[in-house]
Amino acid sequence: MLELIDVRKVFRPENGEPVEAVAGVSLTVERGEFVSIVGPSGCGKSTLLEIIAGLTEPTSGEVRLDGVPLASPHPSVGVVFQEDSTFPWRTVLENVEFGLAMRGVPPAERREKARRMIRAVGLAGFEKAYPPELSGGMRQRVAIARTLVLEPALLLMDEPFGALDEQTRLVLGEELLRLWAQTGSTVVFVTHSLDEAVLLSDRVCVMSARPGRVKDVVRVGLPRPRDSSVIGTPAFGALTGRIWENLREEALRAMGRDA
Repeated sequence: MLELIDVRKVFRPENGEPVEAVAGVSLTVERGEFVSIVGPSGCGKSTLLEIIAGLTEPTSGEVRLDGVPLASPHPSVGVVFQEDSTFPWRTVLENVEFGLAMRGVPPAERREKARRMIRAVGLAGFEKAYPPELSGGMRQRVAIARTLVLEPALLLMDEPFGALDEQTRLVLGEELLRLWAQTGSTVVFVTHSLDEAVLLSDRVCVMSARPGRVKDVVRVGLPRPRDSSVIGTPAFGALTGRIWENLREEALRAMGRDA
């Protein structure tokens, strides 16, 4: 179980006024749950993810995983970012097995695990390819495979499909759901897409304009297994409508306008 307890983050630039990015966020994510975070630009979504990952220290508050404080990067936590994080000088296979090598996994074992994960993300046959030879969607699959092969208890994803076209996003979203069902990882997923959030999640956390607070948590409740065919249903539309109702007000606030 992931617990965020009154997490606050204030940035204090050398020349300028302090900026409160996150204000007293408390949230519990159950083991094996998929939770998305949405909110207007600049509301602290990515900052919150960096705090959970141990990459940024909170000004106050605490993050716990299964009761243990998370204050620095932890081997049980995997992170996938929006930016292309593959190593262009390494093949797909070498990219995916990199983390295993850093953990001292023997060559034969790590190669077998990497090959299995490459097949799982639909890249069989591309083991010897280099990232510059792949499409953006394929490179992001490599990044996801490199993280999942480490079997993280907690997977953090910061707009991993944000730079991709809509069709590719939907396909990768369905692949992610399939992999999540297989691994049982707890997932916290940051996105700007309401459709993506509802399609993937058990719950959607709506954040306010900066300083970011939890404004609402929407339980999705659509049956699983789930794929993109659910997007056109009335129940799906009702959920995205409720989320947008909350988010519109915050987006206008973030732009300096009244709702």
